[in-house]
Amino acid sequence: MLSGWKRIQTPIQLPCSQLCVIHLLLKRSEHVILTKTVKRVMSILLAVAILPIAAPTGQAASQDDTVTILFTHDLHDNFLPFQLEGAGETRTAGGYARLATVIRQQREQYPDALLVDAGDFAMGTLFQTIYTSDAPGLRMLGYLGYDVTTLGNHEFDFRAAGLSESLRAALKSGDPLPQIVASNMEFPDAEDGQMPADLQDLQETVQTYGLEDHVVIERNGIRIGFFGLMGNEAAGNAPMSGVSFGDPVDRAKAAVSVLKNEKADLIVALSHSGTHVDPALSEDELLAEKVPGIDVIISGHSHTVLSEPIITGKTILGSAGQYGENLGVLTLKRQNDGWKLADYELVPVDDSVPEDPAVSELIRTYKQVIQDEYLRPFGMQFDEVLAASPFDFTPFSQLGREQKEEPIGNLIGDSFIHMVEELEGTDYEPVAAAVVPVGTIRNTFREGDITVSDVFNANSLGIGPDGISGYPLLSIYLTGKELKTVAEVDASITPIMNTVQLYISGLSYMFNPNRLLFNKVTDIRLQDRDGVTEEIDDDKLYRVVGGLYSVQMLPFVNEKSFGLLSVVPKTKDGEPIEDFEDHILYMNGQLEVKEWYAIAEYLKSFDQQEGVPQIPGYYSEEQGRKVVEQDSSLSAVLSQPNGIILSAYAVLAAVLAVIVTLVVFIVRRKRRKRLL
Repeated sequence: MLSGWKRIQTPIQLPCSQLCVIHLLLKRSEHVILTKTVKRVMSILLAVAILPIAAPTGQAASQDDTVTILFTHDLHDNFLPFQLEGAGETRTAGGYARLATVIRQQREQYPDALLVDAGDFAMGTLFQTIYTSDAPGLRMLGYLGYDVTTLGNHEFDFRAAGLSESLRAALKSGDPLPQIVASNMEFPDAEDGQMPADLQDLQETVQTYGLEDHVVIERNGIRIGFFGLMGNEAAGNAPMSGVSFGDPVDRAKAAVSVLKNEKADLIVALSHSGTHVDPALSEDELLAEKVPGIDVIISGHSHTVLSEPIITGKTILGSAGQYGENLGVLTLKRQNDGWKLADYELVPVDDSVPEDPAVSELIRTYKQVIQDEYLRPFGMQFDEVLAASPFDFTPFSQLGREQKEEPIGNLIGDSFIHMVEELEGTDYEPVAAAVVPVGTIRNTFREGDITVSDVFNANSLGIGPDGISGYPLLSIYLTGKELKTVAEVDASITPIMNTVQLYISGLSYMFNPNRLLFNKVTDIRLQDRDGVTEEIDDDKLYRVVGGLYSVQMLPFVNEKSFGLLSVVPKTKDGEPIEDFEDHILYMNGQLEVKEWYAIAEYLKSFDQQEGVPQIPGYYSEEQGRKVVEQDSSLSAVLSQPNGIILSAYAVLAAVLAVIVTLVVFIVRRKRRKRLL
């Protein structure tokens, strides 16, 4: 794609005091005859006034050699303030009305500053529900004056068609919009001369929007080049995007080369790749090492807060955290050997910052659109209080870090089962288990009122075949043996890939992390909400509910376990499911039952206190649904081997037998040689 161009020209302004003096003298000259002395005075004053234009001072020259970049990333449609946990306390942070104020304050200090974002500006709150119709996230970036952004993996949550519709909605609005750069996004080659319709539409839409591989913006005589990247892990989190993403390092090298040819003085990567405590997994740090031509990396995706930038070689890497909790401010100064860090700051966006009235009004407008277009069919109100919690659930920042039972996982799983009971009434067919992956939980609940908005934020991912935001619930069947396998997947795979940790309502199982892989579960039973347990029949079909994403992932157990484990979702008749969408649950025969809606309805079902349902104390503690037994004794590790382990033992025994046979053969052969 051709690079886009923007130039900002700042009009030269004379100091008011100088202009006033000149003005007064000129006015007098209309009424008096100027003497030579007066004329000389005027000449001197005019020369002094014009001097800053004709010959810049040392201070102005210094400003010409500096660039300030204001930045965010991972905003995730957090239009409204949220509660931020940290340092043993919870504080209010973010909100676009306050972010607008902080941006304005910084621009007063740095008039020529550039404002950029490193992706995932959408998805995460109720505002995502109008992503395709109104594009609120992208339009808000434009309203706030962002110059450039890139696409994160969550911009593809509604697939290629959703992104295309969102971009068109943004263009149709006529609002100012930021430049989008995406340097490693690739469209597939057309098969038989025909690309899939949704991808062809997206390709045409990004061209209409003006999405570019790179862009050069000129400020104060300095040419700043930007390009955008989708990291490898982020790309893996957008499996339904339809597009592919080229190697970030290769594409970064190519972008740097092109930008240097276009005489860019400063090169900035808006990278949705992220950093990690493990250097081998810290994609943006690796990018800085492998592509030294990048001067600045604004690092998104990992939601990292860097109070001090990471400096690798001559590359400066900054991250400002998530949801607009901070505005990053990075100032660079040009020196003979390149750009040097002059200043770096994360400016907090909290309740000490006044809200911008115009942005607040715009947010209220979007809330009304959400109410009319999304919530009304569900019979819900944006700020409606569904229940109150007398306690805090596990903070979101800690959720899933440990391999253990989580009360919020229990609550969500129980809500799925409750939803099916409510839907089917007297025709209810018992649900044995409900599966909730930790990765689908996007927020937690705290002590106090819980609103519709809070519930949606806790389970906001995805979209159904109805094109409406939120994953729908499905009903499938698994054998008892497969139920045990699901528990084994949780026990064995979670330490390797923590995002797959499962919370399973309806089961009680014990596992020992010290046991061999795929043989960690030592006991498993069915368990109802009252704690009553029941043996599992390996051959019996059991009904299971879960979200569309969760259920679709179950067949991948076979692949992830190298064929050692198998889970095949089935129909009530025991036939393998071919189309998961045929098993979506509906209410009123037409509206998909969304995961968040099931949680909302469950909260409303609790006993009331002063007219408000109260979350029972039952959910303030664990219920023995997932018990971790730490025992490293030899008997605990090797006892109760399952079929997989017995097979492994057999293979190991065979290998040992071969080794022993070879050793015996070699020893005998050496003895014979000695005798000879």
